[in-house]
Amino acid sequence: MTASNTAERDSAPRLGGIPVHERLRTAAAALAPAVMAQLVDRVPAYGALPSEQLRGEITREVDRGIRAFTEVLRTGELPGETELARISESSARRADEGVPLDAVVGAYHFGAQECAAQVLSAAGPGDLPDVLLVQQRLLDYLRLVSCAVAAGYVQERQAALGDEQVARQSLLSTLLEGGDPQTAADRAGLPLPACYLVLGIAMGPHPDELLPGVNHAVAARRKLRRLRNELQRQTAGVPLSVLSGNGGLVLFPSDTPPADFGGTDRDRLSRLVEHLGRMCGAELLVTAAAAAPDGVADASRLVGELREVAQASGRGPGLYLLDDVLLEYQLSRPSPARDRLGALLAPLARRPELLDTLRTFLACGLDRRQAAARLQVHPNTVDYRLRRATELTGLDAARGADQLTLRAALAAHDTARHGGQDGG
Repeated sequence: MTASNTAERDSAPRLGGIPVHERLRTAAAALAPAVMAQLVDRVPAYGALPSEQLRGEITREVDRGIRAFTEVLRTGELPGETELARISESSARRADEGVPLDAVVGAYHFGAQECAAQVLSAAGPGDLPDVLLVQQRLLDYLRLVSCAVAAGYVQERQAALGDEQVARQSLLSTLLEGGDPQTAADRAGLPLPACYLVLGIAMGPHPDELLPGVNHAVAARRKLRRLRNELQRQTAGVPLSVLSGNGGLVLFPSDTPPADFGGTDRDRLSRLVEHLGRMCGAELLVTAAAAAPDGVADASRLVGELREVAQASGRGPGLYLLDDVLLEYQLSRPSPARDRLGALLAPLARRPELLDTLRTFLACGLDRRQAAARLQVHPNTVDYRLRRATELTGLDAARGADQLTLRAALAAHDTARHGGQDGG
C-alpha cells in the first residue's frame, strides 16, 4: 500500500467499514437524477428552465458537483481555484438567465444534502465520529461553494446593471436634450409612456443629518435610497432620475396623456409627494409638469424654474404646479418692471430678517402667530419687524392695496438674488 493510499484511508470517513466516498461513487449514477427531481419539484426557477437545458447543462453541473463533493470526502481537501472559478462561471450564466440567487445557491445545497442522505443512512451506532466528520466536510464544502456562487452571480448582475443603467441614463439624456428618444428607449428595453410627469424635487435634510456625531453622508445616502426605492414601488414603469441628497429631477411614467392631466391626477400626485416625504423622512418641495416624451426637455426647464420660484417665495413642502405660482413665476421673467419692483425692497437689503418676516407673513396668509411659529420668534417680534419694513419701504403688508405689490417685489427681489433668469 502506498503512502498516499494510507493517508487517504486515514483521512476518509467510513461507515460500516466502507469509505464514504466509495459509497457515494457507487451511488453517483442515481444521485444526479434524484437531485434534478428535487430541483424541478422544489425550486420554481429551475422547473421553468427549458427541458433541453435541464437535461444537458444543469444535469452536468449537478453531476460535477456530486463528484467534487466525493473528492472532498476522499481527500479532506476543499475545491481548488480552478473548480471554484468554474462554479462562479456557471452561477454567472444563471444570473444572466434571470434565475434568482437563492435558487442557484439552493441547488448546491440540495445536491449536498442528497449526497449526505444517501451515505449517512448506512451509519451505525459506532460511526458517530465519522458521521460528524462527514457533516463537517459538508459544511466546509457548502460554505466555500456558496461564496463562489455568490461572487459569480453578483459580478454578472453588477455588469448587467451597469449596462442597464448606462442605457437608461442615455434615454434620460436624450429626453432632456429634446432628441428623438425612441432609439434610446429601445436600447434600454423600455417602452415610451404616453406621458412623463416631470418632477423637480427639493429635498430637505433627514433628522439624522442634523445630529452631531452622526455620519451625515451616510444619513443622506440612506434618505436618497429610500426615495429611489419608493419611486420605483409607486409605478408600474421605470422612473428615470438624476438625484442627489438635496433633490433633483425625476421623470415619472404615466398613462394619462398630458392634455388630460386634471384635478384628480393632481390630487393623486400630491398624495404621492406626501407619501414620498414620509418614506424618506425628509420634507419635499416638488414642482411638476406633464409632458409627452418629445416635450420633456421644455417641461424639465419649466419645473426647474418653478422650483426656484417656489423656494425663493418661501413656499413650504408639498406639490406646486405652474398655476400655484403664476404671479411669482411671471414676475421672475426679465423686464424693466421686474427691476423696478425689486428696487422697492432695496431699503431692506441689509436687513434680511425683515425680508424673511415679510415673505413668511405673506406665505402664512397674514397670520402673525403662524408666521412667528415658522420664524421661531415671538409674535410681537413679527409685529415690530413688519412696522419697521413699512417705515423703510412705505409698503404695508397688512394693507390690501400693498400686498400684491409686496408679493411682486419679493418675487423680483428673489429672482435678482438668485442670479436672474433668461426667460427660457
